[in-house]
Amino acid sequence: MDVADVTSGASRVRDELGERCQKLFQDFLEEFTVDGEIKYLSEAQELIRPERNTLSVSFQDVQTYKSELATIIQEEYFRVYPYLCRAVRNFARDRGEVPLSKEFYASFIELPTRHKIRELSTIKIGSLLRISGQVVRTHPVHPELVSGTFICLDCQTVTKDVEQQFKYTQPNVCRNPVCQNRRNFQLDIDKSRFVDFQKVRIQETQTELPRGSIPRSVEIIVRAEAVEQAQAGDKCDFTGTLVVVPDVAQINMPGSKAETRAGRGNKAGGDIEGVRGLKSLGVRDLTYRLAFLACSVTATNPRFGGKDLSSEELSAEAIKKQMTEQEWHKIYEMSQDKNLYHNLVNSMFPTIHGNDEVKRGVLLMLFGGVPKTTAEGTTLRGDINVCVVGDPSTAKSQFLKQVEHFSPRAVYTSGKASSAAGLTAAVVKDEESNEFVIEAGALMLADNGVCCIDEFDKMDPKDQVAIHEAMEQQTISITKAGVKATLNARTSILAAANPIGGRYDRTKSLKQNITLSAPIMSRFDLFFILVDECNEVTDYAIARRIVELHSRNEESIERVYSVDEIQRYLTFARLFKPVISKEAQNYMVSQYKVLRQRDSSGVAKSSWRITVRQLESMIRLSESLTRLHCQDTVTPKHVKEAFRLLNKSIIRVETPDVQFDADEEEEREELNDSENLTNGDANEEQAPSPSKPTKRKVKLNYEKYRSIANTLVLFMRQEEDKPITSSETGLRREDVCNWYLREIEKDIETEVELEEQTYLINKVIDHLINEDNVLLALKEPNLTGEKFQPADENESNPYLVVHPNYVIDQ
Repeated sequence: MDVADVTSGASRVRDELGERCQKLFQDFLEEFTVDGEIKYLSEAQELIRPERNTLSVSFQDVQTYKSELATIIQEEYFRVYPYLCRAVRNFARDRGEVPLSKEFYASFIELPTRHKIRELSTIKIGSLLRISGQVVRTHPVHPELVSGTFICLDCQTVTKDVEQQFKYTQPNVCRNPVCQNRRNFQLDIDKSRFVDFQKVRIQETQTELPRGSIPRSVEIIVRAEAVEQAQAGDKCDFTGTLVVVPDVAQINMPGSKAETRAGRGNKAGGDIEGVRGLKSLGVRDLTYRLAFLACSVTATNPRFGGKDLSSEELSAEAIKKQMTEQEWHKIYEMSQDKNLYHNLVNSMFPTIHGNDEVKRGVLLMLFGGVPKTTAEGTTLRGDINVCVVGDPSTAKSQFLKQVEHFSPRAVYTSGKASSAAGLTAAVVKDEESNEFVIEAGALMLADNGVCCIDEFDKMDPKDQVAIHEAMEQQTISITKAGVKATLNARTSILAAANPIGGRYDRTKSLKQNITLSAPIMSRFDLFFILVDECNEVTDYAIARRIVELHSRNEESIERVYSVDEIQRYLTFARLFKPVISKEAQNYMVSQYKVLRQRDSSGVAKSSWRITVRQLESMIRLSESLTRLHCQDTVTPKHVKEAFRLLNKSIIRVETPDVQFDADEEEEREELNDSENLTNGDANEEQAPSPSKPTKRKVKLNYEKYRSIANTLVLFMRQEEDKPITSSETGLRREDVCNWYLREIEKDIETEVELEEQTYLINKVIDHLINEDNVLLALKEPNLTGEKFQPADENESNPYLVVHPNYVIDQ
C-alpha cells in the first residue's frame, strides 16, 4: 500500500511495472525517429481532432527501440494497457490542447506471429496476440460504460471511477462508513465515461480447418476507433488479448434464481437442513467464457488478396511497395508474354485435361469486368457468372475446388446442403442482448470474391429464387423480425449442375436438360456443357494424365507460372479500368444483332433467349480480356474473342442431332399406293423411283445440317445477286436439289447412295421451309419486288428464296 486516493476514498496499490512501462513507452513515442523525424508526431497531432482517440503503433518499431519494453507489453499486455493509454494521453497533450475529459487509446499492429482460433487457451490470457479468422456476424455499435460514477440513494454519497467488469458493475458498498448501503445506487451518466463498443464473431477459415472438423468461433470485442472496421465476410487480423468475461446469457437463464434460496431452512423456526453444497448455499456456478479484446483490426494479408483483392482504394504504387524488385519485374514480364492467355489457363488448371473453353471462361471470371454506376445511381455489375453443366466425372467439382483454393476470398458450398438463409443472410437473436442481428451467408462471405455452388440443380426452387437479386443487382435485401437491410453481395457465381437423369441428352435443348428457371439462366454470362463422350484419343490422354497424377503427383504438374505469381498478376491487373474504343463499340453492336437475328431464325436457335444481358456479358468479357493483357482500351480483337467464347458457350448447348420424322411421308406413300390399287394399277409392277424415300427415320448431326443449310443459302444468294435476264425465272426446288447433288457427285458411287442423298437434301429443304423458316416457297419467282405469294402445300416444285432477314451463322 502506498498513498490513499482522496477522491474515491479507496487505497490503491502502486504498480511499479506499469509505471515503468508507461515511462518507457512515452520515451519511445517522443524519441523514435525515422529519417531524422519523430515517426508518431504527425499522428499525435491528429489525435487532437474530436473524432480521433487511438494511436496506432507498430510493434516492430517497439522491438527496434527497446526489446525489454516489447517483452513487457507482449507478456503483461492486459496489466499495463491502462498505463500505455496514459502515455498516449500525455504524448498528445504535450502536442496541443486536449480536453481533460477525453480518453486516449493505444493499438498495436504488425505483430510477428499469428495464432489460429484453435490455438487459444487459458495460458494466453492477458498476453498480446494476433489472431485471424473470417467475420461471420457483426453486432450494432453500442456505447459501453467503462468507468461509472454512482450516487448512493440513501445518503447521496458519490463514488467515482468504478471500473466495469464487462457487465454492469455497481460499488460493493457505499464509501460512507455510516451508510453501509450495498444495493441502492444510481448511475450519474454525465460524470461516467463511455466508449464505442461492438461485438464481432469470427470463425476459422476453410484453409485452416482440419478435415472433418466443425469450424470454431470466438467473439471479438472492439472499442473506440476499431468499431465498424470489419464487415461480415472479411478475413481480418485482430490484435489484442484473450480475456475472461462473465457469461451473461448463462447467468440470466430462467430457473437459476429459483435455486438461490434452496436449503436455507424455515425462517419461522422450522427444521434446519444441513449444508448440501454450493447451490444449497445460494451460490451459483461460476459461469465464464473466453473472449478476445481487440485493439486493432487489419485485413488479412492485404498484400495479395484478402479483402483488398478488388478494393477500389488500392493503387499501382501501393502494390509496388508491397513487392520486391524481382516480383515487380516478373509482373512486367508476364504482361509482355504473347501467349499469356494460354499460359495462365494451363498454369491455373494443370491437373485437368482438356476443357480449354471452360478454363478460359473461369479465368476471365477471376479477372472480371469493370463495375460502373450510371448518372441516375444504377449500378452495373462487373462480375462474371459461369455455369458448368455436364455428365458425372467430367471434372466440374475440380474447377470449383481449384478456384476456391486459388481465390483468396472464395466460398465453396453445395446446393443440396444450402438453404436460402445460408446462401444469402440469416436474422438471428443474440443470446445476451436479445437483439436481432444479421449473420452472413455464403454470398455475403464471398463479397468481392467468388461463390462456388456445387450441385446447383439440386437446390429447391425457393432457394434458387433467393439468389436472383444477388446475381444481377449484387445486393441482398432482408426484411425480417423488424430488421430491414440491403447488404452487399458483389460476388461472381461459379455453379456446377448435373443434367436430368445424369446424362446430357443432345437431342434436347439445354432448358429440357436442366432444372433451372429462365430468370436464373439469363443471369449467367457463360454456360458450358461437358459431355462424357467415348473418344479413343481423348480417353487415352485423360487416363494417362490421371495415372501420372497418382503415381508422380507433384512431379507431373507442369506450370508456366506459379500460383503466387498468378495471384500477384491478378491483383495488379484488376487495377485497370479499360475504356471501350469506338471500333469495339461498333463491333459489339453488329455482333449483338447477329445473335438476336440468329435467335429469331430457326437454324441456330439459342438454348435460351438472347437478351440485353448477353450484350452486357460480351462487354464484361471484353473488359476482362483487356485487363488480362494489362491494357487500357478495349479493341475489336478483345471483343472478337469475347464473342467467340460467348458464341461457343451458346452453340455448345444447342447442337442436338436434327431428326427428320418420316411418318407423314410414309402416310402419303400409303395413300398413293391405295389410290393406285383402286385405279387398277395393282397388277403392274412398280419400278422404284430414284427419288422415292426409304421408309425410315433419319438423324443428321447438327454441324452437318448447319453446313448443308449454309451451303444452300450461299448458292441461292449468289444466284439472286446475278443480273436478271428474260430467260431466267428464278430457282425452283428441283434446281437447288440438282445443284447440291452435282456438288457432291464425286462422293456418290452407287445408286443407293444417290437415293439416300436425294432423300436427305429434300428433308433438309423441308426442314428449312417448315421448321426454321429460312427458305420461303413461292408461287412466282417475285422478280419485280412485289409482295410474296406463298406456294400451295400440294406444290411439289415451288420457287425458293432465302428469307430476307436470315443471317448465316458462322
